[in-house]
Amino acid sequence: MDLYRAFLAIILSFLILVGYQYFFYRPAPPQEAPQTATIQQEEVSTGIQALPDPATSPIDRPESVPIDREARAISVDTPLFTAVLHEHGGGFKSFVLNEFRTGIELDSGPMQLFLPRQPPDLPVLFSLDNDGGTSIPVYRAEETALVLHSHQEEGKLVMTAELAEGIRIVRTMTFHGDSYLISVEHAVENITDTALQISPALSLRNEPFAHASPTSKFLFAGPAAFVNGELEEIKTKRLHEGPVIFQGQVSWTGYVDNYFMTSVIPPANEMHLVTVQGAGGQVRTLISEGIRVLPAGASQVYTYKLYFGPKKLEVLKEIDNSLNSNLAKSVNFGWFDFIAKPMLWLLNFFYQYAGNYGVAIILLTVLIKLVFWPLSQKGMKSMKNMQKLQPKVAKLREKFKGDPTKMNQEMMALYKTYKVNPLGGCLPMLLQLPFFFALYKVLLAAIELRHAPFMLWINDLSAPDRLWVGFDIPYLHGLPILTLLMGASMYFQMKMTPTTADPMQARIMQFLPVVFTILFVNFASGLVLYWFINNLLSILQQQLINRQSKA
Repeated sequence: MDLYRAFLAIILSFLILVGYQYFFYRPAPPQEAPQTATIQQEEVSTGIQALPDPATSPIDRPESVPIDREARAISVDTPLFTAVLHEHGGGFKSFVLNEFRTGIELDSGPMQLFLPRQPPDLPVLFSLDNDGGTSIPVYRAEETALVLHSHQEEGKLVMTAELAEGIRIVRTMTFHGDSYLISVEHAVENITDTALQISPALSLRNEPFAHASPTSKFLFAGPAAFVNGELEEIKTKRLHEGPVIFQGQVSWTGYVDNYFMTSVIPPANEMHLVTVQGAGGQVRTLISEGIRVLPAGASQVYTYKLYFGPKKLEVLKEIDNSLNSNLAKSVNFGWFDFIAKPMLWLLNFFYQYAGNYGVAIILLTVLIKLVFWPLSQKGMKSMKNMQKLQPKVAKLREKFKGDPTKMNQEMMALYKTYKVNPLGGCLPMLLQLPFFFALYKVLLAAIELRHAPFMLWINDLSAPDRLWVGFDIPYLHGLPILTLLMGASMYFQMKMTPTTADPMQARIMQFLPVVFTILFVNFASGLVLYWFINNLLSILQQQLINRQSKA
């Protein structure tokens, strides 16, 4: 394979990767799944007893479940979020993130994590019948509002339910003014004189979050869990085939997209059973404690942590340090995760000084270019030397066109004589590819870039750049100025770059800037900015090499 073909293989590999995600990969909402989950007997070996099937659908409860008309809405206000719970079931009617908007528009409203539903179907419902729908607690709260005025404050919300079976549940929720983490404790007490059998479970119900992410079609969104040391992202196809069941050490389970997550964190070092089902765009996650016997007069406490908030790596790592919850694993950059996370750290480091994520991207691009400058320099010089040998290579091809083996031998001898490595210009690019793909993922998924302005018309680095020109442009809805500049810079870079291609191949290569421009037109402007700055630096480097070769 000569230099040109190797270079073309790299370009095509990139196009296949991002092109596949751009045109074909779009996480769809969960499809209809069977209504009941059968837990196999082999699960008993983990220490959790087999549970009976829920008596009703795991997604929609029967209309016969009456709503308690005396149940009240309880509001919780903290500096970070505003939540509303309902006494019937104790679930969240609303959970709004105060520091995030649904869209870039100032009037788009704050970010809402839960859509309105009937009280018995709200998320974070604790039941004693494996969420079968026959024993939904109706709580009475000690107060109807809890307000934390500062980040230093802490508050508790206590709710009590008396069940017909002779069980009292005291639910205590602890909120912190400086954290999205919520502690939930359920003290279950048998107030009868006989032993009772219970099946405690906590359910979390989700739908796609109420925000339109321009990059959502490139990244996973849906139910996920960290079980037995591995991240499990449950795609639509798995849910369509039936309930997905996990057992063992469950660090957390919940619903994620590229920017936000709602998750339940069970107690560490305990065995749990998680059942995930989907239907009609909704996802229901059930954390089961197994079948328990509660002796007369005895009580048992079930505790959980909730994290409803942004997938910000530094925030999640801080929680992991105290809980060992592995929440930070939800920020998954794919194959090159080990490279991407240091890059995200560098991006935030530059932002601390620049105060602008667009400038931080430029500084990070310059740093990466400087690190690889010697390697790129060597590759570009090798391409320049290869270009000088092209007349001799062409003569060898013409002379030995009927004998490929002899032609390759003569070419290798030619390269050896002139001390030229035919892959010397390609290997440096191959070594840089993992770093590019890692940064590609970071700029696509980092919540830091969501609604982050750069300058002029670029007011959201997570969205495609568009300059409004006073009238609507079909499909584009504005001019992608930055993308067009990126395409132009790529064209000039290729014009300056030495090539060993024949005339036909050279003409094909001229279309690559057009292909890249079309491909990047709907990419996040932060990613386009990186590519544009990288092209400018490559042009500068090639210009320096060209001057050196003329000297």
